Order: sequence, then structure tokens, then C-alpha cells
Amino acid sequence: MGSSKACMSTHLIAVLCLVAGARSAAAFNYADALDKAVLFFEAQRSGKLPPGQRVAWRADSALSDGNASNVDLVGGYYDAGDNVKFGLPMAFTVTMLSWSVVEFGGAMPGGQLANAEAAVRWGADYLLKAATATPGELYVQVADPYQDHRCWERPEDMDTPRAAYKVTPQSPGSDVAGETAAALAAASVVFRARDPAYSSKLLRAARQVFDFADRYRGSYSNSLSSVVCPFYCSYSGYQDELLWAATWLHLASSPSPSSQGMYMSYINSNGHNLGAEQDSYTVSWDDKRAATKVLLSKVLLQNRVEGLRTYKAHADKYICSLVPGAGGFQSQYTPGGLLFKEGDSNMEYVTSTAFLLLTYAKYLGSTGGAASCGSTAVTPSTLVSLAKKQVDYILGANPAGMSYMVGFGARYPRRVHHRGASMPSVRDHPGRIGCDEGFHYLHSSDPDRNVLVGAVVGGPDQSDSYSDSRDNYAQAEPSTYTNAPLVGALAFFAGPRTA
Repeated sequence: MGSSKACMSTHLIAVLCLVAGARSAAAFNYADALDKAVLFFEAQRSGKLPPGQRVAWRADSALSDGNASNVDLVGGYYDAGDNVKFGLPMAFTVTMLSWSVVEFGGAMPGGQLANAEAAVRWGADYLLKAATATPGELYVQVADPYQDHRCWERPEDMDTPRAAYKVTPQSPGSDVAGETAAALAAASVVFRARDPAYSSKLLRAARQVFDFADRYRGSYSNSLSSVVCPFYCSYSGYQDELLWAATWLHLASSPSPSSQGMYMSYINSNGHNLGAEQDSYTVSWDDKRAATKVLLSKVLLQNRVEGLRTYKAHADKYICSLVPGAGGFQSQYTPGGLLFKEGDSNMEYVTSTAFLLLTYAKYLGSTGGAASCGSTAVTPSTLVSLAKKQVDYILGANPAGMSYMVGFGARYPRRVHHRGASMPSVRDHPGRIGCDEGFHYLHSSDPDRNVLVGAVVGGPDQSDSYSDSRDNYAQAEPSTYTNAPLVGALAFFAGPRTA
């Protein structure tokens, strides 16, 4: 990866030139938004915080994670506003954050790129521990979510059970294991040039976890239903994660033609059974079908792997579903122009969609291609314009005139559904705040004691309405997997422009 604007890939330069005419002058300071989007990950850190920790109101937490199972599971990320470490969304976060850096890290100045890589490494380090703690098994969660949700505690104070949960050959979890393999493989690509030894370590672990996921097939929602459902049930099944992981392993194995061939052979042999012909119009921590097709389209377009044409056809179908006026359009937008998929935490779908629009525009632009939408050819510039509308809406170009990124702009959510942000920090209030005592802060109408800079909340409803209340978790809770793809989108718009 390059560490300066001058190190951008020629493909990225080509697509930047291609879409320059479609861009208006920057309405927002995208570089500032990018800084803040990455900073949010530091607020979500679990474990022993490093000397360079910039979010000063956080302190060390969960330093005994894994002890009851005689393994080290310290570190990683809290996924949202609680204190549980959920393996499936954390792994998806690392995958999407890595993909953001792989595609658009070259558009980041050196300091921004270093911070984004640090965010990838923090998550990847934890996933390495989870994958290698016990041979032939994978730890996928720390803490009982039901017990955790009975309290409103700072991470630094929590005293709820921190049991560690794992998938095994007898209790499989191909979904969470597949996503973990994808995350480790994607992270290995990030560090391939900068830290080859670490990259190789990640890739070895990714291959082992993928082999485990593929050999012992089953859903972790069945094996661990009592603690993962309904929080992060794998509703889409595990097939999409296996195909997604194989795709990332193919890309991560590029220095080794034999390994690349092995994973491409797997994709060709298993794609039909793993969803190659299935269309999905939502990308999330649960469903990676459309994202996999976009990623495999890259291999087709840039390497002319003709056997992957079906994936581009389905990637086109997904993209066409998003573009108003295009053949196959079937998405819903709010009156203010925001893509609307779900009532709860809708912004996670907005950020992942914006990222995929931009990556697909990059892939098409590198070969002079377009998305085929019936009788209409949708150009990369159209995809960039649509992605920009979504990003700008998040940053404040919306009917409410409100930024949905905390700390960005003059008006943003002040009552985020987040334990640490809502309560005084350990620095300001060294005494412990107990489980029940904390609910005073949850239900208070006072602004957050700590500004959760960079957090993108769940967002407004289908009528562009937003209620700034901590009790309104569907709209007011942020998550790592909302921010991860937004990092790539903001890097694209913050990068050099030729307009």
C-alpha cells in the first residue's frame, strides 16, 4: 500500500479522472470526516489500550477475557453500545475496514493511512488469538449478552459474566468461521508490503480457519443459539461466508499461483451450491452475497477470468437495483434521498452500499466498462454520484440539516445509545458506577458526557425523521460495521480530484 497521494494505483487515478466531471465541488471536508470515522474505532477498543490511544476518556477494560477458559482473549472491539465482543460482526468489521484500505488507502495521507491500518491490526490481532487459542476450534464471543444488557456500565467497570464461547467440529459455525477467515485474509492483503511477516501469519491462520469452516459445516446460530440469537443470528445461512472467504483467500494468495489456483478451483466447484446464482440486495454483517459478486467481478475485469462472468452479471443486477431509472431498480429512498433498507440501524446498509458503489465504479472504470441494466448502460460516474449523495446525506445534506456522524459539523446526535459515551469517564469519575446506577445515564435527557467522535448512528426513519434519545437504540446506536465501509467511501471523496 502507498502511504501518500502519489502512491495511488493507476486504476484509482483512472477512475478518479473518469468521474471528475460527475463531482460537484466538495460540500464537506471529507478528510476531516475520514479522520473522525477512523477515530471511532479507538473508542470501541477492548483490552489494554496502547500508549498512542487518542480517545482519552476510555481506559483499559476486560483484561481477564478468556481466563476462565485458560486462553488469552484480551483485545478486539465492542461492536456497538454494549460491552460484548461478538465475533461475527467484529470479523465483518475487520474485513470491510481492510477492503477500505486495500481499495482506497492510497488516497489517504500517511497519517490517516497509519491510523486506518492500526484499526485493522487491532481487530486482526484479536481474531488471530481467537483462531489460534485452541487448535481445531475458534472462539467467537466473549460475554453473555443477556447478562450484559441487564446493566448499563462503563467497559472499565463491568462485572457481568465474561464467558468465552467457541465453535468446534462437534458444534460448528461455518458462518462466523468463514467471516473470520475472510477478515484474516483481507487484513493480510493490507499488510503484505508493509509488514510481510505479519501478513504471512494472518494468511496462514486464514487458511486454517477456512479449512475448519468448510470441513465442519453448520451454522453457529444453531450451535450457540442461546447466546448469539437474536443479537447476531446468521439468518442468511453460512454458504455466503464460505464463498466470501474463498474469494478473499484467492486475492490474498496472489504471490502464490498454486494457492490462488486452489481457491479459484474451490470457487468454480462450489459456487453453485454456495449462492453464485442467488441474488441479494442487502449487504450486511450477515449477508455477503452481493459483496462477493462485486469482489469476484474485480477478478474477472482485471484478470480476465472468464469463468466468473456469472458473478459480474449478478453484481450488475445488484447495482442496477440501486440506481433510480435503471432497468431492475427496486430500492427504497426516503423523501430526502437516503437509501432505506431497515427500520433498525439503517445506516449500516447505507455505508456498505456506498462503498460497493464506489468499488464497482473503480473496477468498471479501470477497464472502461459499465453496469448492464436492461437496455441501459450505467456508467461509473453515475455510481459515484449516487454514493456521494448517500455520504453527503450522512454528513448533513438532508432535510434535518443534521450530521449523523457524531462530532462532525455543528449539529449532530448528542444522546447516543452507548454506555461509555453516556457516562462520566473514569478520569472524571474514578469511583465505580454500578450496574443499576448506570441506568440513570441511559434514561437521562442530558447530552453525552463524552463525545463519541466519528460514530455514525443508526439514522433516521423512512420519513427522514430522527429522535435524539438514548432509549431509541434503533436510531441512536452506532456500530463498528457501520463505520468500516464508510472509511473507504470517505477516503475516495477525500482523495485527489482533478475537477
